[in-house]
Amino acid sequence: MAKRKILITGAGGMLGRELVEFAPPAADVIALPHGKLDVTDHGAVLAACLELKPDQIIHAAAMTDVDGCEKDPDRAYRVNGVASRIVAAAAARIGAELLFIGSDYVFDGTKREPYLEHDAVNPQSTYGRSKLWGEEGVRDAHDRFWIVRTQWLYGQHGKNFVDTIRKAARERPFLQVVNDQVGCPTWVVDLAKALHRILDQRPPYGVYHCSSNGACSWYEFARLILELDGTATPVKPWTSAELNRPAKRPAYSVLRNFCLEMTIGDPMRGYDEAIKDYLAASRQPISS
Repeated sequence: MAKRKILITGAGGMLGRELVEFAPPAADVIALPHGKLDVTDHGAVLAACLELKPDQIIHAAAMTDVDGCEKDPDRAYRVNGVASRIVAAAAARIGAELLFIGSDYVFDGTKREPYLEHDAVNPQSTYGRSKLWGEEGVRDAHDRFWIVRTQWLYGQHGKNFVDTIRKAARERPFLQVVNDQVGCPTWVVDLAKALHRILDQRPPYGVYHCSSNGACSWYEFARLILELDGTATPVKPWTSAELNRPAKRPAYSVLRNFCLEMTIGDPMRGYDEAIKDYLAASRQPISS
């Protein structure tokens, strides 16, 4: 029997590299980082799909710099919105299933209990609006898809909150971290494994949430990181208004993996357990 063929866009990114690393042995993975496939190029995407003929596509390519999206909305809408429609249309053309990586930023953050897949969307930033447009593009262009929203990603192969906090704690007398944004930090290794489980078990098509379980503020997460790291640097709470970033962040964006619970089972563990394994698995010290 021929191996199931999985094409991964954005394969050079933090999540993309783990999707390649943790792909099941029974799958034939086609890893396409940006240098090999510009997902905003309709002709290139269609040609790649027609030539490679994957059975499934994970569309992980995205512009994830939230403040960068606010400063360059045209690029954000092109990469997160138009490109997702292009990839979905190409997947439909060749009959491939599509898994699109979505975001908690499609919500406005006014809810005070975990968001479910059917909750009303109301993005408050260019990044959030561009990711929602990507979701809509997938729905418009294809009918065999999983839109999987996740949040607060960190991992070895890219700039992330965990390593930033660890490095700053060695260089500063104290840290200030926002305490009025609540979500759930998600290790990309856990997420990559869960996404491959979705592709393998093929629950009903539609929208899913997939993030670690639990909830914390960035301030609480920073304190946990330093406690586990054995670092005594004090951490002081700060507000989003004091931080004054270009893009508005949801005040509360915790996701509940409800549809996974109801179908194939929620494979995600608590964020407090995942961060222990990430710190233990860090193969190199954080450079000064």
